Amino acid sequence: DRRRDSPAAGSPIQPIIKDVGEVYSRLLDHRPVIQGEIRYFVKEFEEKRGLRELRVLENLKNTIFETNERVLPKCEQAMQDNLSETFKRLQAANAMIHRLQERECEARKLQADQVMAREEKCIAHWEEFMKEQQNKRAEVDEEHRKAMERLKEQYADMEKELAKYASF
Repeated sequence: DRRRDSPAAGSPIQPIIKDVGEVYSRLLDHRPVIQGEIRYFVKEFEEKRGLRELRVLENLKNTIFETNERVLPKCEQAMQDNLSETFKRLQAANAMIHRLQERECEARKLQADQVMAREEKCIAHWEEFMKEQQNKRAEVDEEHRKAMERLKEQYADMEKELAKYASF
């Protein structure tokens, strides 16, 4: 359909257009060359690299198998042994800390009891002191009252004596 529509169809220019198309294909269209190079590269890669990759994958498989079958169980066993030992040590340390806390709590309670006993003793001593002061005050007041009475009697006697002499 294109050749029919094109103005150069059946004209003497057609061989020139064909030659230009061939020149374009050889000089500017690199797809066949690139496709050939790609096929060659893939073929070389698969043949040369494929075996090397296969060996690398086989080595990886062997390493993983050895790790899973030998190294991992050894690591698990060592971890279990160490974890059980560590767990026992942690339990012992926890028990020691618990005992220390109990001792400290008992010491604090004992100290608080001693402080309370000292306070009660001080309060009792203070109350005794205050009672003693009250008794002494009562004694002093009684002694003062008796002294006042003696003085009143003495002054009353002195006034009587003075009254005797006042009649002179």
